[in-house]
Amino acid sequence: QVQPVESGGGLVEPGGSLRLSCAASGSIFSSAGWYRQAPGKERELVARITSGGNIIYADSVKGRFTISRNQAKTTMYLQMNSLKPEDTAVYYCNILRTMTATYYWGQGTQVTVSH
Repeated sequence: QVQPVESGGGLVEPGGSLRLSCAASGSIFSSAGWYRQAPGKERELVARITSGGNIIYADSVKGRFTISRNQAKTTMYLQMNSLKPEDTAVYYCNILRTMTATYYWGQGTQVTVSH
């Protein structure tokens, strides 16, 4: 299986935390990122980490979310703190697989922030 697999989504109260994981099925990726899509909205970048370790965040999540990866570059994480209702969305993992220089999307994991 080449498609990455996300996990860790769920229902959390405002101010709470969640940690998402993206497993690249053993494939090594060069760059990888998290995106999200809320109902009725376009998919947007949340955070991305390049092969060299450079990181970019959407302004809306700076200071609250942290993207990271394991040393083998086979798994990526998104630590989400101080969650807000407007963070509610389906979160998708996107990886650039090194061997094939091809981008792959995961199926997504639902994050709901609500009382």
